[in-house]
Amino acid sequence: MHATTRRTDPGAIPLAKVGQLPQPAPDEESRRPWTVLAVALTAQVLVVLDVSVVNTALPSIARSLHLGSGDLQWLVTAYLMMSGGALLLGGRIADLLPRRSVFLAGLGAFTLASLLGGFATGAGQLIAARAVQGLAAALMTPAALSLVMTTYSGAQRRKGLALWGAAGSFSIAIGVLVGGALTTWGSWHLIFWINAPIGAVGLLVARGSLARDAAAPAGPAQFDLPGAVTALAGLAALLFGLGGTATAGWLSARTLGSLAVAALLLSAFVGLERRSDRPLVPGHTWKVRPLVSGTAVMLGVTGLLVGIVFLTSVFLQSVLGYSALRAGLAFLPLAFAITAGTHVARHLLARLAPRTVAAAGMSLAAGGAALLSLGAGAAAHYAPDVLPGMVILGLGVGMTFVPVSVSAMAGIPPQHAGLASGFLMTGHEIGAALGVAVLSAVATGAGSLTGRAGVADAFSAGLAAAAVIGVAVAALAFLRMPATVVAQDGGGMHLH
Repeated sequence: MHATTRRTDPGAIPLAKVGQLPQPAPDEESRRPWTVLAVALTAQVLVVLDVSVVNTALPSIARSLHLGSGDLQWLVTAYLMMSGGALLLGGRIADLLPRRSVFLAGLGAFTLASLLGGFATGAGQLIAARAVQGLAAALMTPAALSLVMTTYSGAQRRKGLALWGAAGSFSIAIGVLVGGALTTWGSWHLIFWINAPIGAVGLLVARGSLARDAAAPAGPAQFDLPGAVTALAGLAALLFGLGGTATAGWLSARTLGSLAVAALLLSAFVGLERRSDRPLVPGHTWKVRPLVSGTAVMLGVTGLLVGIVFLTSVFLQSVLGYSALRAGLAFLPLAFAITAGTHVARHLLARLAPRTVAAAGMSLAAGGAALLSLGAGAAAHYAPDVLPGMVILGLGVGMTFVPVSVSAMAGIPPQHAGLASGFLMTGHEIGAALGVAVLSAVATGAGSLTGRAGVADAFSAGLAAAAVIGVAVAALAFLRMPATVVAQDGGGMHLH
């Protein structure tokens, strides 16, 4: 029989509590089974994997469904647009409604959308399935992270949050391999169908392991639907504009018009939030420095990683002549390096401040990007010219994700875990879209992503820009993230 916990209606995040979690009851200090974390991480891997798994399958999808380049762009953009734009609403829903029910609904919708996507016979059907996947991810992700926050305490919570950050970065890198392998050994349909059995098992385990929680009745006004719709539309317009810069250019009517609409809608969102009695993002949230700074760094490191993975995938297949599968295998060292970086970060956080670890990680990532840029060329080889920079990049990214995930959620009361996780993961999804858009725009301005020689020039320019961005994010991490050590004890986790 499931245990049942009750929650009260959330309000603004209390500033008096920021930096220190409330002391849990004695029974909360006991060690909890890792089943809930396993379920949450499964959801996180599914969501993040779908950011990059499509990359190596795009040529196959285009040939199979006779898609144009504009359609291919939407296969990536539709997912990021809906997941990034709806995460704040997903966080509010996870705080107001029973988390178990919200998580199950999100995972079920994601699984069904993945299954339907594999059966798509045209661009419209596949793009619609990707959009539903994104909406489901926006519902599932905040609920999953809030389940980790409310289930575990002390050392277990710290390990859970570290693994959450590691899963996010590792899945982006491994997604390219998964996409290449499934496309080569089977067909592009499998990159969607593979989610169905994983999601089904996750649903069965979640139903049996997640405790039922009762929430106070919530009316429509408490969800701030006008704010949610305006935020989603504004972010959608922003991502639509940025997503088209690689083909339409930064000064095209489409790009400028989309960015202008985005600015108007996001300004309207700010105005609505100021006048709302129950704003989607309470005003006090912007004063929670660890959360805001962590989200900013999350945006930067995710954008760097996803943008570099995208450009490197093109470089490997166009310049080095790799197949989709071989290109995917070439990313394995990156995935292993990210894992190693997360282990290093977990040990360093016991002695060093989050800002120190994150700044060091981002500096390493910037160095890896610079090394990749210098090694690019039409006559490049994988081992001497690509591998060293890829490994250094992975170590740095892994070292950054862990302190960001741990420090951003430190001091967030359980009743606000959904809002905080939605806020943090919005940075993750928006960062992914920005990274691809900005680095692609820089790359295409210096070369081409189609011809062999042009790709080498484009890759070099894009990675040089990534190195500069990495240095800027490292400085941001050092200046804005918590300067005190994240400590753990039997009663909770706090910054001191």
